[in-house]
Amino acid sequence: MNELTKVKRVMQKVIGDAPHDVLLVLDGSTGQNAFEQAKQFTAATEVTSLAVTKLDGTAKGGVVIGISDQF
Repeated sequence: MNELTKVKRVMQKVIGDAPHDVLLVLDGSTGQNAFEQAKQFTAATEVTSLAVTKLDGTAKGGVVIGISDQF
């Protein structure tokens, strides 16, 4: 997470109001672990968008509702 905040600081040196969007991409098959990942990422930076991948097979991505509601 330190690297993530470092990237944000470097971007802000070049463009003062950067980043304009921060996209958090979660694997749909991780289940409740995705909630913890979202918690850590939002603590490190301001997430503006959420994408869930690999919604095939048994992965239903139900944790997305809780994540979008909480964060």
